[in-house]
Amino acid sequence: MSSQDKPEVPEEHLPEVHASAHVPAEGDPFADPGLPAHEPRVTDIDEKAAKRAERQVALLFVISMLSTIGFIWAYVGIDKHRIIDIFFFGKIGAQNFALGGTLGLALFCIGAGAIHWARTLMTDEEVVQERHELASDAETREYAIREFAQGAADSAIGRRPLIRRTMIGAMALVPLSGVVLLRDLGPLPGTKLRHTEWAPGKELINEATGKPIKPNDIVKGSLTMALPDGLVEKYGPAGQKEELEHGWLEEAGKAAVLLVRLEPQDIKSKKEQAWGYEGIVAYSKICTHVGCPIGLYEQQTHHLLCPCHQSTFDLADDGKVVFGPAARSLPQLKIHVNEAGNLAASQDFAEPVGASFWERG
Repeated sequence: MSSQDKPEVPEEHLPEVHASAHVPAEGDPFADPGLPAHEPRVTDIDEKAAKRAERQVALLFVISMLSTIGFIWAYVGIDKHRIIDIFFFGKIGAQNFALGGTLGLALFCIGAGAIHWARTLMTDEEVVQERHELASDAETREYAIREFAQGAADSAIGRRPLIRRTMIGAMALVPLSGVVLLRDLGPLPGTKLRHTEWAPGKELINEATGKPIKPNDIVKGSLTMALPDGLVEKYGPAGQKEELEHGWLEEAGKAAVLLVRLEPQDIKSKKEQAWGYEGIVAYSKICTHVGCPIGLYEQQTHHLLCPCHQSTFDLADDGKVVFGPAARSLPQLKIHVNEAGNLAASQDFAEPVGASFWERG
């Protein structure tokens, strides 16, 4: 826009200009050039434009309020196990997607509203303040109070009640997102972390084939993953349904075991030998450090390595930790062969599986 196209600004709308008193020395490349002349914005001289900017800021704050309400609704109203298919993202948890989207939009609109307010309605007059020694004397305190009052006046918050009310509403509602999340601190887990789907007589089902496991199916030097019989029918397999049935992943994760056949003379523990069958032993598949699934087996040493943090367990010695950050041995599942000739559990795990937890006694 050329100088001829600029609207004529009434003198009473022009703010006072504070220019630097420094006069640059001729030929000095580091001289202070001072401040350029202040140019008013459209909202400074056109009240209609200012009102329009005010409504835009208020709209952003209102969207933030609605997004916070949407966050709370998503947290209590959407099933945490529901899966949706979204273009580009693929399959994703509906609740996580809704929580992230609504909270992100709420915070973004508060920030965008504050920036738009500052850029269009708050004063943008440049003020030069000379450096001076800071001291907590009466004069300094009075000066700070005057500046605060002037800043409040320059922000026009007193003359813009619509912005003031919507901003207060948005900032009052958005902390509720954190308050609602406190719900996840309870209720206490009780004893459910100590029990799995294993029970006396439950057959071990091959995780890959879905069929019962016979002793001859376990090849020396290899790992076989197993789940308890009836788990698939009770909770529903993840691959056959659009949405995961409640409890499938949790129970499958807790109950997953791995089977390995050892030479009986290689087993160092009498208890481990008694809890196995002809050298076949069953251990929890879940690392006792932070709960990662384990599947790296070293045949010669009978060591099982967790890929997450390299905790190493000796499957020939009660699953004891021989290296890494894990603090306790892998839980062993006591097994036997039933009348049908299939491997079955003699009992549930004798101790909690997975990562240690604070309530564990």
